[in-house]
Amino acid sequence: MNGDGKNALLIAGSAALAVPWVALRLAGFHGDPIVVAALSGVAILGAAFLLSWASEVAQLDISQGLALAVLALVAVLPEYAVDMYFTWKAAEDPQYAPFAIANMTGANRLLIGVGWSSVIFIYWWRSRRTEVPLENGCSPELPILGMATVYALIIPIKGDISLLDTLVLGGLFVIYLVIVARTGVGKPHLVGPAMLVGALPKGRRRLATLGLFLYSAVVILASAEPFSEGLVETGSALRIEEFILVQWLAPLASEAPEFIVASLFALRGYPALGIRTMVSSKVNQWTLLVGMIPLVYSLSLRGIGALPLDERQAQEMLLTAAQSAFAVVLIARYAMSLKDAVALFTLFAAQLVLPFPEVRYLFSGLYLVLGVVLLVRSRERRNGLRNAPLGLVRALTSPKEKTAQRR
Repeated sequence: MNGDGKNALLIAGSAALAVPWVALRLAGFHGDPIVVAALSGVAILGAAFLLSWASEVAQLDISQGLALAVLALVAVLPEYAVDMYFTWKAAEDPQYAPFAIANMTGANRLLIGVGWSSVIFIYWWRSRRTEVPLENGCSPELPILGMATVYALIIPIKGDISLLDTLVLGGLFVIYLVIVARTGVGKPHLVGPAMLVGALPKGRRRLATLGLFLYSAVVILASAEPFSEGLVETGSALRIEEFILVQWLAPLASEAPEFIVASLFALRGYPALGIRTMVSSKVNQWTLLVGMIPLVYSLSLRGIGALPLDERQAQEMLLTAAQSAFAVVLIARYAMSLKDAVALFTLFAAQLVLPFPEVRYLFSGLYLVLGVVLLVRSRERRNGLRNAPLGLVRALTSPKEKTAQRR
């Protein structure tokens, strides 16, 4: 079978992953929660792959920066769907509130602890190079992520996630989109199924891309609720803490394609693009995902409301914000090394296997202390953080880049 045949088979196979669950859902199936969680989770996985390929192809028609932002956004769409379901239900039943926070914090920490570090590990394995320069890869992301992280450190102190957070974090996300949309269209590096779709004539390409988006959206809408409920009921049936299942299993299922996309960038010799995809996803999740929680909660309440944080949820938010702060300091010199990746993964793995309140506080403090130590020892990082806001202003006020010729 030639390359085009394999790529077509991958697209068809990913689409087919959703068929068993969608068929059962239309037939009104209500079975064992483990079966429901497995089938709906597989459907979400297939849809997520289709979304990631469609988003890569979109780079042919919009700016590379905006395409990467869109890729990061739609690749985590399954994550949004699951989290928004838990948030909506939390307004009806407060027992669902911890799951909304569990899913969001787990996704954010997994993204940095595994996603960022994996790109560096893969690139080192491929090239034996121990550092990836990011000068052209993380310009608008750094200041936006930095400001969102500083603000997020306040949320555990407030004790809730409110519409004020929606205003601040949502505003940062809008600024980010405005900046990345101002960059010119660049020639993308497409491989696999994305290359097959990208090689189509413009009209057919755009129609195929739209079809992938729509199909995936329908699958995700049909799967998010049963997958979420199936996880919770599976935890009860297997006597596993539901919070843990929602925090780690749901993000693993929904973000696997995104990790694969970034890993492919590294394998192809474009690790900076892989890191930027991961960092852009972090910006999306740390601004729009968190900001949408109180908005969806208020809509479900049919009034203004704030999602309350109990002690466990506040600890999780603090730990997630502290990890984000450490990660921002690491990339402040617009480069990421193998040592940085080892530090991110090691700290993540250590706190993952020690899920105790004292450990969460310990690692929160450790992340923050290590970040301060790195800033004290590195003038390059201090300059990077100091100059990041100025770069943001320049990006907003400078003339829009000219658009390159499209295919």
